Amino acid sequence: METLSDKNLPKLELDYPASWKYKLVGRERTVIEAAIKSVVQERLHSVNFSNKSTSGKYVSLNLDMIVQNEDERNFIYEALKAHQDIHYVL
Repeated sequence: METLSDKNLPKLELDYPASWKYKLVGRERTVIEAAIKSVVQERLHSVNFSNKSTSGKYVSLNLDMIVQNEDERNFIYEALKAHQDIHYVL
């Protein structure tokens, strides 16, 4: 069985600064929002409700912001992914 790996995918080409959206999944909206604030700090951003699981156990939020370069985009992704209150980052 063949699987995809990062080296098989074409490199994403963006013109920076660029508008970027992260989808975050966690247990409680307010906790996720606090986690976002701790990562993005003073950067201009918006957070919008996306969805709630049918069981009500998880919620997803969209984080929209302007990223200045690829390093910033990847740093924010990794910091959100590593945060204990965020279960998934897409």
